[in-house]
Amino acid sequence: MKVAQSPGAAPVELGQITRVTFRSQIADELRRGIIGGALRPGEAVTEQDLAARFGVSRGPLREAMSQLAEEGLLVSIPFTGTRVVDVSLEDVREIYSLRIALESLAFQEIWSRRDERFVRTLVARHETLLASLTVGDQVLTSAAEVALHSTVYECCGHRLLHETWRRIAGRMQLYLAVHQQAHGRKGPLPDAHQDYVKLALGNNLDAVLAEIEAHMQRGVRQLEAFVSGVSIGAEH
Repeated sequence: MKVAQSPGAAPVELGQITRVTFRSQIADELRRGIIGGALRPGEAVTEQDLAARFGVSRGPLREAMSQLAEEGLLVSIPFTGTRVVDVSLEDVREIYSLRIALESLAFQEIWSRRDERFVRTLVARHETLLASLTVGDQVLTSAAEVALHSTVYECCGHRLLHETWRRIAGRMQLYLAVHQQAHGRKGPLPDAHQDYVKLALGNNLDAVLAEIEAHMQRGVRQLEAFVSGVSIGAEH
């Protein structure tokens, strides 16, 4: 199904890249277009159309599209073409259940080895997320939220676990942005991650695991309702 943009939430427009066109620059702008809503879930895209919209040549654009396909933001359908990933109920349930399992494992792996680097990074990224809320840019805030949750994967010392998270992080950013659209906001509430950060720096692993599941379950219920077109109340 296609997810409607919330009233008053103007999509982030695609901008032309006027300097040297590196693949990473094009990928960043394309990712911003998807996360920001200029390219909608389920929308068909072609190299020719995107090259014209970005003002770039098709060679590096093709490489950038391949990168975003690896991140799960673009999907190629045989005999149909390439589309922006859609947001379905099944997708929402799968990615949130996977996220609970991955993040719980990451904290179990790191718990007895949390060090100053982990503490500094988690606190700094939480502060960055809070600062991003004043900008009113859902691309920026969703990226900051993903970065916050990435901390435990980066520091836990489990290479394959970190690689698995990186493969779904782009799609997770999209889902977070859509989730905020459901509430007519550009980012999470300021206190949304206070318990998560406090418990992650505390001494009770069971409390952290319980908070991860509760945090994710709140998110998945609200996003499911939005994707289904059901009216939902404000977050607490």
